[in-house]
Amino acid sequence: MAMKNQGEIIKQLTKRQLTFHLFFTQIVLLTIALLLGIFLFEDWSTFGSQFRWTSSIWTIGLTFGLIIVVLDLILMKYLPAGYYDDGGVNERIFSDRSTAEIALLAAVIAVSEEILFRGVIQFHLGLILSSIIFALIHFRYWAHWFLIMNIVALSFWIGMIYEVTENVMVTIMLHFTIDFLLGLYMRHKASQASKEGMSHEQRPIS
Repeated sequence: MAMKNQGEIIKQLTKRQLTFHLFFTQIVLLTIALLLGIFLFEDWSTFGSQFRWTSSIWTIGLTFGLIIVVLDLILMKYLPAGYYDDGGVNERIFSDRSTAEIALLAAVIAVSEEILFRGVIQFHLGLILSSIIFALIHFRYWAHWFLIMNIVALSFWIGMIYEVTENVMVTIMLHFTIDFLLGLYMRHKASQASKEGMSHEQRPIS
């Protein structure tokens, strides 16, 4: 019910209002990360040590991001459509946007969420708690067992990548790759549905 209600609310927002809501949410997450960081880290050099520009950003972050997207697309193709039904939220977010806009949104979301959940929460509280909290804030998925299982599994996987690399830049790249490519897919899917709808409307009655 909560998922459907959120979907209905989002459908009523203009593109500008929706964009404002998305950026505001990410600013809130970054603010929480900053405040927690002030209290939890003894010095900022410890926090900064988690951000390293290394080849693993591409060999691990990009590679596993692509693997997850491919797996998701395969599941979307063969599983019932209802398994990925989030009330139309993701489609509304990404369908009416340029590639640059999708890239910007994906980057902002990846940076804010990974800094908070991996760079601060997982660093201090561990993989399990950070993954649970990550799943909890994605409350639009709670109404569907498959979606919540999906987001929990994804959070644990990203968390394990962080445990191995100890580099938030790697998980940012992984997160960005997933959101960006699936955002493009959502836009393509919405565009195809729109074209098919227009085609049916223009088809003469026999």
